[in-house]
Amino acid sequence: MKAIICTAYGAPEVLQIASVKKPVPKRNEILVKIKSTAVNSGDVRVRGLAVEGLMKLVMRLALGISKPRKPILGTVFSGVVEEIGEKVTAFTVGDEVFGMTGFQFGTYAEYLSVPETSTVILKPKNASFDEAAAMPFGGQTAHHFLMKAGINTRKDPSVLIVGATGSVGVAAIQIAKKFTSDITAVCSTRGEKLTRDLGANDIILYDEVDFRSVDRKFDIIFDAVGKTTKKECAHLLNNDGVFATVGGLAYASETHEQLIFLKEAFEAGEYKAVIDKTFAMEDAVEAHTYVDSGRKKGNVVLRISD
Repeated sequence: MKAIICTAYGAPEVLQIASVKKPVPKRNEILVKIKSTAVNSGDVRVRGLAVEGLMKLVMRLALGISKPRKPILGTVFSGVVEEIGEKVTAFTVGDEVFGMTGFQFGTYAEYLSVPETSTVILKPKNASFDEAAAMPFGGQTAHHFLMKAGINTRKDPSVLIVGATGSVGVAAIQIAKKFTSDITAVCSTRGEKLTRDLGANDIILYDEVDFRSVDRKFDIIFDAVGKTTKKECAHLLNNDGVFATVGGLAYASETHEQLIFLKEAFEAGEYKAVIDKTFAMEDAVEAHTYVDSGRKKGNVVLRISD
C-alpha cells in the first residue's frame, strides 16, 4: 500500500510517498480502507519537532531520536471497514467509520488496522468522509478542555476563546454554544465572518486590539492555540473563573464519548466540520506547508482515496 513517510524531523519536504506492507488485522482488530485524514497542528509539530527548549529532548525520547519511530504520521481518519478479525463483534465489513489513533499515528496511509475497542465509531450518517475526518482532532481537544473547565456545570457561562479560527477554536465555539455560553472569540480580521457564523456573540480582533486589555470578566478562558498564559489572563477571570490551554503539559484524552458527542451534534445540525482546504495524498508536502504558514481556518483535509 502507499503511505506518507516522515523520513526525518524537519521541513515539509521530509515527507515522502512510499510503498509499505499492508497491515493484517489481528483477531480483535478491524482493517480500515482510509478515505480521508487531516493535517493538524499536532502533525506538523511532530514532523518539524516544533517545540522549545527541553521539550525537544522530551519529544525525541518519546517519539524517536533522529526521526519518528512511527514514520507514518496522522492521528485522525475516516474510511470503510474492509476486513475484520475473527473476534470482532462491534463492526462489520462495509461499515463507514471515523476515529483517532493518538500517539499511535498511522493515518497517512491507504490502510489502517486498529482494535475494535480503540477510539473508532460509525461516522455520522450525513457526513462526507472529508467532514468526518475533519471533526475529531479539534472536536475532541476542545471537548476535553472545556469539560475540564466545567462548562457543563455552569449556567450560561461567559467564555473567551483565544485562537478561535483554528481546528480547535472552531470546535470550541460550537461546543460552547451547545452549553448556551456567551462566547467571545479572539481572531484576526480575516476570521471575523467565520467566528460570527459559527455562533460567537462578540469578537475581539487581535490585529486591532490586544484582547488582554479589554475591560471584561469571563467564567472560562480557553486558549485554543497555546499563545498565552494564565498569568497574562488572570485579571480577565471571574472569582471562580477557569483558564485552560492547549499549550501546557496536559494533553486531551481521547474517548468514545467525545466521538459520540460530535457525531450526534453533527447529525442534529448543531456542529459543522469546518474545512479550509482539501489536498490529495500526493500533495502532503503542500498541505503541511499551508498548515505551517499559520493561515488555515478550521481544518486541512488530506484525501487518501476516492
